[in-house]
Amino acid sequence: MAQIPNLDNAPINLTAIRDQSQKELLTILKNIRGKKCLAIDPKLGGSLSLIVQSSLLKEHGAELRHLTAEPIQTDCTKVVYLVHSQLDLMKLISSQIRDDTSKGLQREYFVYFVPRRTVVCEKILEEEKVYDLLTIGEYPLYLMPIDEDVISFELDLAYKDHLADGDTTSLWHIAKALHKLESTFGVIPNIRAKGKASARVADILNRMQIEEPVNASDAGMPEINTLILLDREVDMITPLCSQLTYEGLLDEFLGVNNGAVEVDSSIMGVQQEGKKMKVPLNSTDKLFKEIRDLNFEFVVQVLRQKATSMKQDYTEMTTTNQTVSELKDFVKKLNSLPEITRHINLAQHLSTFTSKPSFLGRLDMEHTIVEAESYDICFEYIEEMIHKQEPLVNVLRLLILFSITNSGLPKRNFDYLRRELLHSYGFEHMATLNNLEKAGLFRKQETKGNWITIKRALHLVVEDTDTANPNDISYVFSGYAPLSIRLVQHAIRSGWRPLEDVLKLLPGPHTETKRSGYVGGSYDNLSSSVLNLAKVGDGRRSLVLVVFVGGVTFAEIAALRFLSSQEGMAYDLIIGTTKIINGQTLIEPFVEKLG
Repeated sequence: MAQIPNLDNAPINLTAIRDQSQKELLTILKNIRGKKCLAIDPKLGGSLSLIVQSSLLKEHGAELRHLTAEPIQTDCTKVVYLVHSQLDLMKLISSQIRDDTSKGLQREYFVYFVPRRTVVCEKILEEEKVYDLLTIGEYPLYLMPIDEDVISFELDLAYKDHLADGDTTSLWHIAKALHKLESTFGVIPNIRAKGKASARVADILNRMQIEEPVNASDAGMPEINTLILLDREVDMITPLCSQLTYEGLLDEFLGVNNGAVEVDSSIMGVQQEGKKMKVPLNSTDKLFKEIRDLNFEFVVQVLRQKATSMKQDYTEMTTTNQTVSELKDFVKKLNSLPEITRHINLAQHLSTFTSKPSFLGRLDMEHTIVEAESYDICFEYIEEMIHKQEPLVNVLRLLILFSITNSGLPKRNFDYLRRELLHSYGFEHMATLNNLEKAGLFRKQETKGNWITIKRALHLVVEDTDTANPNDISYVFSGYAPLSIRLVQHAIRSGWRPLEDVLKLLPGPHTETKRSGYVGGSYDNLSSSVLNLAKVGDGRRSLVLVVFVGGVTFAEIAALRFLSSQEGMAYDLIIGTTKIINGQTLIEPFVEKLG
């Protein structure tokens, strides 16, 4: 099964975007004649595998290598570096070129920056005295469809950059990606933004439209009706909770990277000692599409039913005489056997994690923290985790959740837990705690918390959630409705005006902008508080693009798909994100690895 996802059922033509990115990369290779060694930034490798097959790169004369600290071993006289604009990579490239020169190797060097060149990087190449040996270009990969309704801007550190380091480069990149989308699908007439970073992105996007206007008459009637921008900072509760959908749990325990998980081949029933296997996970796999967003408890039942039904069909086949058309139907069903086997193997492996008392205990504690009614119990649980030296990221996940739901901890508790953390995990984590404090994730309490008000107003804790036949988005966390998705739900149903008081309690400003740009004057009759429910010209549902600045979890994506599938829903939803995250990958950039 192809790693590259099938985008035929996407609500907008995402295939065109992917084809454009593929064409731009192949043009770069075509313009460098003959054989060349393509050295790829390892962080880019996975992204490229969702755009272009490696066989196609080889057809264009490219010998593929991952960029590492080792000198490049190749007979090619041309070396093409395809890299993000990162300072450490510039040093790496410089040392490889100097190494070649010292060996007397005559080579031509090309550096293509993704998505654009930066002055700082070029300055380092000059300081390292290799700049004059290079031909420099750009590969403008700003966005990438990773599934039929999900677009990633592939900005790994966007959240920490903005919160802890005050670096806003990533916000310009997001705006640029959205502007690129508009040049294909028309100017988006309505923008709602919540949070500092989101309001800034909306602002930059409007400026770009003034400076490099998308010609509305070229793009025609806009295909995307509304853009909703949400800061991760507005809802930090959700990513810190353990996701309970099938795809969410796969990410929590196995790590989904670029639409695939890597597992020991023995887990997939292939006996090859110590060999790893990549298992693709996207909508091309029909069974995965059916079960990815279900609560994991229910997934096990679905797989059991499918396996039982297959077994019954087989028994009937072997014990009764079948007509030719019945045989044909059976063979058709057999085609789905590899998919069923694949997901039974994965689900069985996941169950080894989800049945552990430590996981179930943590789940209970998350719910207790979110309900915010037993401060002392939560405090003692976290204190005990620190004393037992449980993995630091696990401790930080609960600690940050506890801190946010209480708007910080009283000074005495804050100082005590900070001291205990440094004693247990080493004083080198002083920098980690400083990062978290700077980002407002673990801090002293300055005012009384408002989480209980927010929780009640938005009905975030739902008792007796039916995880098998859900009627509310809270099924993705077995009883907690993600705050971020509640905000989207309100934005779509009745606008944010009725929510003014609650929105003021959440971090950052909220803005609503109406943009002109469509010549036919169709923009003027849009109500500002409720989205325009008109269907797109050809009868399709209107489109809402929901962008998460700082990352989104698979559980939130599942909740949005659930909303989109509800009866009476007037919209298709597309998700845009800086990257896919979970509690662990969200916290890791803040953890300083000293020495």
